[in-house]
Amino acid sequence: MISATPRIDRIIRATIITLTAGTLAACAGTYTGPVEVTRFVGQQQVPLGQGTITLDFPDEVENQTARNAFAAAVADELSDLGYEVVLDGSSQAVYLASIRTSRNTLAAASSNGPVSVGVGGGTGSYGSGVGVGLGINLGGGNRAPNVLSELSVRITGPDGASLWEGRAQQPTSIKSPYSDVDASARILAAALFNDFPGGNGETVTVDVDDLREQ
Repeated sequence: MISATPRIDRIIRATIITLTAGTLAACAGTYTGPVEVTRFVGQQQVPLGQGTITLDFPDEVENQTARNAFAAAVADELSDLGYEVVLDGSSQAVYLASIRTSRNTLAAASSNGPVSVGVGGGTGSYGSGVGVGLGINLGGGNRAPNVLSELSVRITGPDGASLWEGRAQQPTSIKSPYSDVDASARILAAALFNDFPGGNGETVTVDVDDLREQ
């Protein structure tokens, strides 16, 4: 069994400011929502978590800092799962992990009502978005979320068939520690691959504190 300690250590190092986020959130007026994860497991009888794998961004990501942060976060998670990650784009890698990520603004239904899960400002600063919101209750009030950050990964085999895919998204206020691009990448990737591969078609909600306490 692979220990989760190295992964959690990286999350804590990358998001050291968040160690006190829970106690400061109320007075700072920030909002950090849970991460909602949906996963699909292919029907092919192919072992997951082993073999060589390389990374790809099908959509252009103009924000190079975000691209690097998400590539590193996904690579770390895949390594922890047992994959040998090849980062030079080698065609010799057996598997391919296609990464898409976005950050979108959230539109409020009204000044006093709950916040709806909708794109309020087009696709976000990371790159191309692929839908938002699967049921997270965003609530409302002074600490309502402003943005929805999303990470999706699809693992395909040599024949291009999808073996596994998942999507993680988290609503936060813009001043949340998890709105930092590196912290966002780490927590979304950790949630996405938590309990890998997960159930086919399942949607789970993961609290960030639960990830840090593992």
